[in-house]
Amino acid sequence: MERILIIGASGQIGSELTLELRSIYGNENVYATDVKEAPPDIKESGPFQLLDVMDDKHLIHFVIRNKITQIYHLAAVLSGNAEKLPTQAWHINMNSLMNILEIARLVEEIKRVFWPSSIAVFGKTTPRNNSPQLSVMEPSTVYGISKLAGERWCEYYSHRYNIDIRSLRYPGLISFKTEPGGGTTDWAVEIYYDAVNKGKYTCFIESSRAMPMLFMHDAIQATVKLMETDRSKLTCQTSYNITGLSISPGQVADDIRRYIPGFRIDYKPDFRNSIAESWPQSIDDSIVRTDIDWEPSFDLKKITDVMVKEVTKKKSVIGN
Repeated sequence: MERILIIGASGQIGSELTLELRSIYGNENVYATDVKEAPPDIKESGPFQLLDVMDDKHLIHFVIRNKITQIYHLAAVLSGNAEKLPTQAWHINMNSLMNILEIARLVEEIKRVFWPSSIAVFGKTTPRNNSPQLSVMEPSTVYGISKLAGERWCEYYSHRYNIDIRSLRYPGLISFKTEPGGGTTDWAVEIYYDAVNKGKYTCFIESSRAMPMLFMHDAIQATVKLMETDRSKLTCQTSYNITGLSISPGQVADDIRRYIPGFRIDYKPDFRNSIAESWPQSIDDSIVRTDIDWEPSFDLKKITDVMVKEVTKKKSVIGN
């Protein structure tokens, strides 16, 4: 019987991954934790506890007491916020990962760990189009530097201690369930909320700047498939490239006008545009698709259909 710990269960990924894992492994076997309160569906469907991943003593006691066998470590300071508090972001992102790796080394019952990396590990010297799995990595942001260092530490613990650590380099993630959390790709969620609620949006990224994206449903399915795939089939010991599509703010705005013809967008690029400029425009993720037998199912049209529908529902509920 698997007993799963999710750290960062109240965040963009965790709030949806928790429910998916509970549907697979049973509500009582998936322990959701975060430093902030969780949404009602997380708290009501299974165990939830406030827990700080930086507190290694409480963390290891929790793992041992609840006989945890898998850990999903999702907590991090994202790219936009990390640039405002670089040393604090580095401390949180790196020390939290090291706490998890040490617990996986010390607690024999831990069979598997998932830790997300990011396309932020790439930089201006990486090929801009169809960036390969193995490439030059010279990140220019604190977030990217911490993720690249994290990949190296995961590889080290995998080889040195034979710990089964799995990872995906997430691109921008699009979801209607949670509000954006301070990332450079937040525009791809904000644009739908502002389109529905205000009929207009001011974007911090240039109109034509294409960025790799992935709809949350596809990200969750890929994460679960990666964790369920036999270790012998996995050829990447650091973190897999993964993507769904590459889109620009201008393209998303045009597609939104299928539903909101009068939607207006203007552009005021800020420091996040410079971050986006250092990232690839498209990603080659052929290796992960082969290794775990996965394909994305959402293109831009399907994403817009779902986002407009669900954000409109939320607006209606709030309005009532």
